Amino acid sequence: MDVTDFPDDLVRTQAAWNATYDALAAPRPRDTTALRRRLLRLSVRLWWHPYWETAPSAPAARSELRHLARTHGAVRAA
Repeated sequence: MDVTDFPDDLVRTQAAWNATYDALAAPRPRDTTALRRRLLRLSVRLWWHPYWETAPSAPAARSELRHLARTHGAVRAA
């Protein structure tokens, strides 16, 4: 799958989900309730994004999106 197929808002939402998950998984996170609520909201936005209606293989595309968001996050952090 070509990474340019993903809408920018979908990639940003996945990156936000990753950051929220990482914050929640950190030792002794602060405000876990807010983090859990944000994770849930982002999960819903990811799951029901209109892009998935047109994706040829949604499970493979979801995996590729997660990988893409992780690599973009690593590039921004460097």
